Amino acid sequence: MNTYEKRRAALYDWMSREHIDLIMFEDAEGRRDSTVRWLSGHPSDAALFLSAGRRSLLMPWDIHISARYRDADQVIPYTDFERSPFKALRAAAEIFTLPAGSKVEVPPASPYPMVLRYKEVLGGFTILCRDSGAHHEAARARAVKDPGEIGLYRRVAAITNDIIARIEEEAGSGRIAVEQDAALFIEAACRDLGCEGTGFETIAAGPGRSGAIHAFPGYTKEAFAGAGLSILDFGLKYQGYTSDVTLTFARAPLTEAQEQMVSLTEKAYGLALGLVRDGAFARDIGAAAHDFLRGAGQQLVHGLGHGIGLDVHEFPSFSIRPDNDCALCTGMVFALEPGIYDPVQGGCRLENDILLTENGAEVLTRARIIRLPAAQP
Repeated sequence: MNTYEKRRAALYDWMSREHIDLIMFEDAEGRRDSTVRWLSGHPSDAALFLSAGRRSLLMPWDIHISARYRDADQVIPYTDFERSPFKALRAAAEIFTLPAGSKVEVPPASPYPMVLRYKEVLGGFTILCRDSGAHHEAARARAVKDPGEIGLYRRVAAITNDIIARIEEEAGSGRIAVEQDAALFIEAACRDLGCEGTGFETIAAGPGRSGAIHAFPGYTKEAFAGAGLSILDFGLKYQGYTSDVTLTFARAPLTEAQEQMVSLTEKAYGLALGLVRDGAFARDIGAAAHDFLRGAGQQLVHGLGHGIGLDVHEFPSFSIRPDNDCALCTGMVFALEPGIYDPVQGGCRLENDILLTENGAEVLTRARIIRLPAAQP
């Protein structure tokens, strides 16, 4: 079996155990799901169906892109069904000759009116739309990277580290002077190095805007890497997989409050990284970082971290929500990103990508808080 066949085989086994006859995965505008790419290689805009008979059916919008990337047992253009998910699902049920009463699982992102329509179109079938079903199973499977995915992560991390080093030099020399300079530098450099582009819109926030968690807009022509704290949050997409790092540029002179923010962020990051191990609960690590900052009179106003992969936010989550029961395991790749924000002092965040190996946490990227000397008059 190739990689995609192995991934589908694991879901077929799950379908057998759960007595599910057909699963629909959909990657469409408003209902994005990179699981379609993970299971078939097709990059976007398609419906993918898996049957209990261990067969796959891909319905891509762009049949020409599909011819280059896809891996599926059968491919039919989505346009054959007027790009209607209802007609597509009904056709899949007919192609796989599902008997009456079959259990068909549709994406949990489907709005309630769509679910009602699915039930209407597939009368005689049991339509399942749930958070804890096949799509949750696929999300958990995607969290543990296979050797090929780990190889891709080592490559995208190496490219990310190259760009981090270049940005540090450019900012330190003053050649990156405004936020837009930083964002456009990343955009051009990552494509020169073989990436598909950035994994998400770059956030470059100079001292005047870094007090927000995610500055809006992502970048402007305001000064960057000037006196105080500047945040640069970016990711690179390589063969579908994205990195996600955050640097903070701390240029002298810093206030006493800013120095404390830098010190506490670095300590929270080190604390969290030291707790990463196979079997550790992500929520406990998140809670430790939250408690540490709270004890120092600060607050972590967002989650400590998240999984990364074909999407920039994947399973697992380091959220401290009571229902977060995820235990870390070898093969997971995730970002840890403690941060502190103040509307007057600015913000400080440190984020790196971590691979959990048999020997513990391996930090793939080299983001850090970069101290810069005071600018020369």
